[in-house]
Amino acid sequence: MLIQEIMNAPAFTVSPKTSVLDAATLMLDRHVSGLPVVDVGGNLVGIVSEGDFLRRGELRTERKRSRVLEFLTSPGKLADEYVLSHGRSVGEVMTSEVVTVAPDATLTIAVDLMEKHGIKRLPVVVQGKVIGMVCRSDLLRALANMLPKEKVQASDDQIAEAIIAELSRQSWSRNGYINVNVVNSVVELSGTVFDERERLAATVAAENVPGVKSVTDHITWIDPYLGVAVPASSEQA
Repeated sequence: MLIQEIMNAPAFTVSPKTSVLDAATLMLDRHVSGLPVVDVGGNLVGIVSEGDFLRRGELRTERKRSRVLEFLTSPGKLADEYVLSHGRSVGEVMTSEVVTVAPDATLTIAVDLMEKHGIKRLPVVVQGKVIGMVCRSDLLRALANMLPKEKVQASDDQIAEAIIAELSRQSWSRNGYINVNVVNSVVELSGTVFDERERLAATVAAENVPGVKSVTDHITWIDPYLGVAVPASSEQA
């Protein structure tokens, strides 16, 4: 799936001269958490988000330090923080270095960028012009649309084959020996693994196969360092 399939377009934008009040009001009215900032030519020059409004003088939430820490902090950093907490225009509080994504990029690329930079939204840009926005909520919406909504009928053999095929594709399952038995669409997992986390992963793999009603875990975990075998708990079984 590509970004252009889930992005919000057109994007709501502001200019560097837009007041903080107007930007905050637009976010509230449009139910968005961030706004691309564009110049008179429509080129992206920054982004302003809810996070830029957290440390505000009006809220008395400016960053406060002890006298010692303030003495050790450079005047330039203190000046930057003052502008952020007291600035009246978007251009004074916005983030200038913006991470963007192309409309033909995959969702994987967008998620990688969000995780790498610790951000929640990405302007979608073509030749410097903002054509849309993609946020975490858009990814959540895409997920909700893709999750199965109806139960699928499948034979026990088909279910078992699908689970075994999924396990064989996962590198984490190749060190263990997981057996799959299916009766009336109920899956029973048994065998051994050498990392307890593989037990839950195997259960999740089985749960995701169409037609599965429930999964019972009888997998034994063997600690590779101590050689101790730990069977599934009674709750899991």
